[in-house]
Parts: sequence; C-alpha cells; structure tokens
Amino acid sequence: MAIPGFPTIPETITVHLGPPDTPAQNVTVPFLSYVKNVASNELYPTWPISALRANVYAIVTFALNRIYNEWYPSKGYDFDITNTTAFDQKFSPGTETFRRINYVVDDLFDSYVRKKNTVGPYFTSFCNGTTTTCNGLSQWGTVDQAKEGKNSFQILQSYYGNDIELVGDVPVAKIEQTYPGKPLRVGDISNDVARIELQLNRIADNYPAIPKLEAVNGVYGPLTEGSGRAFQKVFNLVPTGIVDKATWYQVNSIYNSVKKLGELESEGLKYEDYFTPYNKRLELGCRGVEVEALQYYLRVIGNYYTDIEPTDITGVFDEQTLKSLKKFQTFAGMKPTGVVELDTVRKLQDVYSAILDSIPLESKASYEDIYPGYALTTGLKNDKVTQMQTYLKAIAEADPNIPPVQVTGTYDKQTYAAVKAIQNRYQIPETGNIGPVTWYRIVSLYRKDAT
Repeated sequence: MAIPGFPTIPETITVHLGPPDTPAQNVTVPFLSYVKNVASNELYPTWPISALRANVYAIVTFALNRIYNEWYPSKGYDFDITNTTAFDQKFSPGTETFRRINYVVDDLFDSYVRKKNTVGPYFTSFCNGTTTTCNGLSQWGTVDQAKEGKNSFQILQSYYGNDIELVGDVPVAKIEQTYPGKPLRVGDISNDVARIELQLNRIADNYPAIPKLEAVNGVYGPLTEGSGRAFQKVFNLVPTGIVDKATWYQVNSIYNSVKKLGELESEGLKYEDYFTPYNKRLELGCRGVEVEALQYYLRVIGNYYTDIEPTDITGVFDEQTLKSLKKFQTFAGMKPTGVVELDTVRKLQDVYSAILDSIPLESKASYEDIYPGYALTTGLKNDKVTQMQTYLKAIAEADPNIPPVQVTGTYDKQTYAAVKAIQNRYQIPETGNIGPVTWYRIVSLYRKDAT
C-alpha cells in the first residue's frame, strides 16, 4: 500500500507497455493523463453521460487498486500497472483523447469506488461486454442502463453491489513505495513494524504454521521475529527473522492474496487493518511521548554535531524544539519544514544509529547511558537488558511501588512489570517495552538526575 490508511491520488503512474512477464518499455505519466488515455481507448465519446461517468469511476478505481495494494511491486516488478487488457486496462502512448471524455475525467479523477466499512479502492474489474464478458462491469451494458434512465451510481451498483460508496475530493500526492528503506529487526519501533505484525497475523489465519502475535504494538520483539522467520520458511525465503525488502514485499503479496484485494469478492481493507500506534506527524504545539522521543534524539544528535542545538526533553513541541529540528533537517539535506513526518523520523534514526556506530570500542563504556537505538522487549537477551535490570533493581529497592527485579540478562516478566510501573507513573504508554523515552526515564531515576 502506497500510503497507510486513506488513499491519495498519485501524481504519476508507471505503465508497463506489455504483459507483466515480457520485456517492454515502462513509461511514467501524470495520473490524470493516464486516465484520459485509457478512457479514450476503452470508451466512445458518444455514449450517454451517465455511462461515461460509471466507466471513468471504474477505470480510476481499478488503477488505484493496483497502486494502493502495490500489486506489481510486491511481485518484484518495477511498474504500477500494465497496458494489457488481459491483466489491466488499455493505455496507448500518444493516442489522441476526446474532449467530452476529458471533461468527465477532469471531474472524476479524484474519486473512487469502495465497499462500505472499508478503506481501500475496490477491485472494479470490467470488460467490453461484447467480445469479452466477465463478472464485473460490462462497458456496453452501461450504455443500455443509461438509456433506461439510470444514473452512474445506480449503474455501478448493478455490477458491484448495493454496498458500494463513492469517495470524492481525494487529495493528490506523490506516492512512494512502502518499504521503509532498511530491514526491520529486533528492537525496531515504528508503524512499519505494526503493519507487518497486522499482515502476518492475517496471513496466519490461512497458514497456521505461522504463529499469531498476541500483541500488535509496533515493537519488533522476539515473538515478531519468530513469526517472520516462520513466514520465511513457509514461502521459501532465507529464515533470518529479519524483514528485508524481499520479505516485505512477499508479505505484502501474500496478504493481498489472502484478503483477495485483486478480486471482486475482496475481503477489503478495514479501518482496523491500519493500526498506527505512533503519530505520523508532529509539529509546533504537539505534546506527548512521541515529542519526548523526538527531543531525546535531537538532544543526543545536538551534543554530537555542534550545528544542531540540543533540546530539553519536555514532551512539548516548543520553539526550541522547532529551531533544533529545522537545523537537523538542513544538516540532513532535507527541506527545513519544522514538521516531523515519516521521512524525518527515518532520517533521525539513521543519523542516531550512525553516531552509535562511530563510537570507538574503547569509549563505549562512557556512552552506556545512551539509548542503544533499538527497543528492549520481552524475551530479549543481551548486555543492555542486563544494564536496565541493574538500574531497575536499584530503583525498586529505593521505591516499594516499583516491583522487584532480578538481574538475569533476559527481559522477563519481572522486568516487564517494573517497566510498566514506571511508565504508569510518568504517563508513558504502558507497553512494557523500553523505547527511547522509557530508557531516558529509567536512567534519570537511576542517576537521580533530570538530564
């Protein structure tokens, strides 16, 4: 899916000029021009206006379904759609378009058809209804219905059911492929992780060899790793438990398949299929744990790079945070918008990780109180777990309201309970995992210091 949640209209679409598996040219054209071209190749301008409108709705929605579900990229192709009617819809570069059809497209290109209580564009398959027939919309059949006096929506309902609805005034935006740019592994925290967890759980309904996750929380822990490794075994990928690009798109492809997103009897994508535990946009005036995490990253990065002013960790996106963020964005080669969206989050994490990697081995001990760049979660075993258990044990001994912790090196139930108690006290989401904000709070309590 090109953008999690609600679809947008893409600025451009990449068309493969041939069947999917054949060598052919790819062309990238404006989405509006693409729809006008397809409509002019598929339809006749003399048709009744309600027939033209019904067909344009179907053409736009079909293309959005392909793009939104990353139908072809998830199968390893470098295009969004083909121009072969056996698979998709007719597109002929350079074909003249018809003025009457263009008027309809200009009016409807930012609208699409979906099933009620779903989010994504429906699979509005169609055929001409004369030389070919199908279970979807019949193009010539729409003409007959228009002559009977039906409007475009009634025509669409006759083919796709009474449980469809039209979505209009959809914003236009540049759409990037969804792969986050680097593999997901144990310790990662993001909406990308939540997406993979949701998809793996749905796939597990059809493939019981893949263990289902009890909690979908956007934290890539050992259980998520185990589910990912099982998926890789089932689908003949190297079972590393790491979600690399090949695994990401294989998960997407199988998810599309089990949800039947490219079929008329599609299960559809519902609102609950888009659980995003972390805010996707932070700006001046925002408050909360995501702002604290942003300030933590900016603070560490600002102490390392003198061009970026460190921030106080207050949980409030104030002018100081805005100034520091803009300097970071400039430093990172980004447009200094002062707004945090997905690209900024990923860049912050990349720069932070690069700082950690640059610390010489002999100096590591001096930086032990810096968040390691990954979350600590149930089942994890390493020296950072040992460190946090040491701190938690001392905190619990001084505060009877914090459950006792033993230093075992394994993130166990005792550790989980103590972490949740601290999160509850300091109004941090009670995940039981140690992310940057919880890490900072535990270190601060242990050091009896607020910095």
